[in-house]
Amino acid sequence: MNGALLLLIGCVAFAAAYFIYSKFIAKCLGVDPDRPTPAHTLGDGVDYVPAHPMVLYGHHFAAIAGAGPIVGPVLAAEFGWLAVALWIIFGCIFVGSMHDMVTLFLSVRHEGKSIGSVIEDVLGRPGKMIFLMFCFSALVLVMAVFTGQVADSFVSNPEVATSSLLGIFEAALFGVCVYKFHWSVKWASLVFVPVLFLLVWFGVVFPCDLTQIFGVSAATARTIWVVVLFVYCFVASTLPVWLLLQPRDYLNSYLLYAMLAIGLTAVIVVHPTIQIDAFSGFTVPKAGGGVKYLFPLLFVTVACGACSGFHALVASGTTSKQLDNERHIRPVGYGCMLLEGVVALLALLAVACSGSTTDLGAGLAKMPPVKLFAQGLAAFCAKLGLPEKTSESFMLLSVAAFLMTSVDACTRLARFVWQEIWSTSAAPQTKGEGSAAQAPLVVRLNQNMYVATTIVVLIGIYLLVFNPSMSKNLWTMFASANQMLASLTLLTASLWLFKKHLRWWIAFLPMCFMILTSGTAVLQLFLDNLDKWMKDGFAAGGVTAIGAAVLFCLAITLLVLGVLKLRKLLQNAVLQKIAKKR
Repeated sequence: MNGALLLLIGCVAFAAAYFIYSKFIAKCLGVDPDRPTPAHTLGDGVDYVPAHPMVLYGHHFAAIAGAGPIVGPVLAAEFGWLAVALWIIFGCIFVGSMHDMVTLFLSVRHEGKSIGSVIEDVLGRPGKMIFLMFCFSALVLVMAVFTGQVADSFVSNPEVATSSLLGIFEAALFGVCVYKFHWSVKWASLVFVPVLFLLVWFGVVFPCDLTQIFGVSAATARTIWVVVLFVYCFVASTLPVWLLLQPRDYLNSYLLYAMLAIGLTAVIVVHPTIQIDAFSGFTVPKAGGGVKYLFPLLFVTVACGACSGFHALVASGTTSKQLDNERHIRPVGYGCMLLEGVVALLALLAVACSGSTTDLGAGLAKMPPVKLFAQGLAAFCAKLGLPEKTSESFMLLSVAAFLMTSVDACTRLARFVWQEIWSTSAAPQTKGEGSAAQAPLVVRLNQNMYVATTIVVLIGIYLLVFNPSMSKNLWTMFASANQMLASLTLLTASLWLFKKHLRWWIAFLPMCFMILTSGTAVLQLFLDNLDKWMKDGFAAGGVTAIGAAVLFCLAITLLVLGVLKLRKLLQNAVLQKIAKKR
């Protein structure tokens, strides 16, 4: 099949969904442009800051994208391009985009708080605590996965390290100019966006290669970058959102838009032929022996490109606190996810048109999925007359920008969740002056943003540096937990919508499918690693098996609470109907 035709079909489907289905969802929810948002009613200049819609769109898109829409489709392409494309298109329209939009709406209507507060509204404090613990576990996994991938890209492509690090300081300067010197976003963009692209050239000229600078091995260089990145995460998590997180995400979004524009143009002009199989079967062989099953692996591997629970944490963690008007919920919540679907299709085509299914398997055995993606798009660019090596470096820098924005946002979100866990676990305090001081010292310490961020960072360092067996399974663990998180978020949305007598089925039907796939994936992960634990010892799979078991138990407990709550709501609805008839 022609790759350009598949891309056009996907883009047309996404455009139709935005103008038809997203309007239907907005009408179902009752989005009100005249209702003040938390960014105005609770503005504090640190987390609650009204943002220009373009700035917020850039922040949200850059934060949710990460490497998920690239790595997932590349890995899943072994099952065939047709299965992956169908899940990206239909999953993105009816599951992922709806999931993100509803979550953003619910958070805005709950004072910009996390989705855990919505759970407390429908399931009480126990349900909220269980969900927050699951969220924290998933966030730490996301942070560790993406930080490891950024460190890998810095080692293999040191020019990316230079550009990325300098981009941090540029973003801070952009924030100061806009919020302190009151530059308009338009004029600040005209100055800083060209500088951002200039940094790409500067990185190529002056690559930050630690193996040459310090004379260390690639493994040692990776460890150094991991520590440096976590220090950056600590700083990004504790600084005001307007100073680093928001402007960095906004500026990085232009790199992503440029990558998309180049990639889309290259595919449409070159119109490459898809060379891998349309369908490779319900099982494909593993590199180390055994087989991988299409169900459920396809639906958890292609996570961010079709549906991702991590998006709910971004939407309810940072985006909802910066939303200037409820009319922006649709373009930010639904629109950003559709654009991520385009990225996922582009990633699929980058590897599907570069060689046969056998070539793809051999490539995955030798290099990371991100590298395969960059090489595939660079090959398209070469046919347009662009330098292939420069194109590949730019693609890798764009992916690193995806990753960096997700890493710092994720650290901040994990800090929010950790603080909320301790706030929820503490005994209810009487309102009034001095009530906060009545909390025990351990509670007050864990509610402190510096202490909470330190805990998050230390856990990430442990997973990446001191637990090699766990780090090898981080992507599978992340993907499974991520989709389970999406299932639990959809469960919460279903219950809230049912309680408010709204069209709850828009969340309930996707929830059923996501629970089935993610639950099966987590259970398989547990059984596989339990087998490794029993055969080769605890170091081979013990930590992963325990982690999967904990995630599975937390999810099952929350599902049981949800079923009981739904049963109670149905009984109340029946009783109300009987009372009306009488």
